[in-house]
Amino acid sequence: MTALSQPAFDQLDDAELAQLCADRAPGAIRHVVTGNNQRLFRAAWSILKDRAEAEEAVQSAYLNAFAHIGDFAGRSTLSTWLTRIVINEALGRLRAARRKSSSLAAAGVAVLDDYREALMRGSDGEAPDAGLARLQLRQLIEAAVADLPDAFRSVFVLREVEGLSVEETAEALDIAPATVKTRLLRARRKLQEALAPEVRSALTGAFPFAGADCERMTRRILANFT
Repeated sequence: MTALSQPAFDQLDDAELAQLCADRAPGAIRHVVTGNNQRLFRAAWSILKDRAEAEEAVQSAYLNAFAHIGDFAGRSTLSTWLTRIVINEALGRLRAARRKSSSLAAAGVAVLDDYREALMRGSDGEAPDAGLARLQLRQLIEAAVADLPDAFRSVFVLREVEGLSVEETAEALDIAPATVKTRLLRARRKLQEALAPEVRSALTGAFPFAGADCERMTRRILANFT
């Protein structure tokens, strides 16, 4: 099949795009990965609260998704299908981490992982002159969102940060739309208590996963399927 340009991929429906990915078309895979990296990373982070773990969860979810993308039935959008896969992957990793933590605690072994998130924070694609104030602001926002209860955090990230609709969020998290609305309202109230008005407006710049991060993930996925 003749290689398609980026605009042509944008014109394909999800079923056609999925079939091209199933056929291991590099351009189609790149189009899907780059178009979903940000959403999937944020969804994984909302569960794991760790940038490195979230990135690994996204990569594993992509590998699983592309291995079975020929089974994509189109009952939901391709993005929602991928989001559901990464959420399941992140939840599995979270359960495994909790089992490991419980086992280590029972054995009296200290787990020294408190600073990993701080060390992994940031993005290769962010300009070096972005400013200390902006970095501190993002850290404050990420910390406030990370402190939300688990059920509220995932809803908040998918709705407010990633911009999914109520229905898309409900489908991705396998909960009722009414539950999405209730949890989002409660998450907003908790954040209003934790954040000043001037920092709440900066949420769209939080949890960066673009630029070099996005390109690195794309190269990894393509290396496995092309």
